[in-house]
Amino acid sequence: MKIIGLTGGIGSGKSTIAKVFESLHIPVFYADQAGREVLDFDQVVRNEVMELLGGQSYTNGKANRKQMAEKVFGNDDLLQSLNAIIHPAVKRAFFDWKKKLPSKTNYCIREAAILFESGSHADCDKVICVVAEDELRIRRVLDRDQVKRAEVESRMVKQMPQSEKASKSDFIIDNNGQQSVIQQVLKIHADLTKA
Repeated sequence: MKIIGLTGGIGSGKSTIAKVFESLHIPVFYADQAGREVLDFDQVVRNEVMELLGGQSYTNGKANRKQMAEKVFGNDDLLQSLNAIIHPAVKRAFFDWKKKLPSKTNYCIREAAILFESGSHADCDKVICVVAEDELRIRRVLDRDQVKRAEVESRMVKQMPQSEKASKSDFIIDNNGQQSVIQQVLKIHADLTKA
């Protein structure tokens, strides 16, 4: 079974594209969701995070994401240490998930905003990058997350530039609204299901 990475910057529309693949009966692994789950439920991860960030990292048995974000914001060393705990756990979760898929599955999608940054692309046979104009991406995140524009721009700056992600990818999906993303996904799906 082929592993196809699906990535793109914040607000590019990765989740929308993932849903189109799901409508074609392609299994999709969502790395952000897996990251939340390992933070909440993986005891080894919990212990390492509490050792790194302190016991207040968990409240009522759940990860205190706001507190974690405040601690690592502006501290790249601490952020790298946190990622060094979470990324391997998410990778294990992906491969555990993949093992449970039917053997006849042609390919699966591994959706991750930081596919390249985390090194997860190395496990992928091909990578799809979803791109959109910066202003459109900002508007989407403002609508979705109800945050301030400065916060969105700050998050965008911290990610690998969209152009760099696209240049490292095998397929590009333009999600600016001018082209049908469904047609673009269908073309990629046809390429991926060829013998």
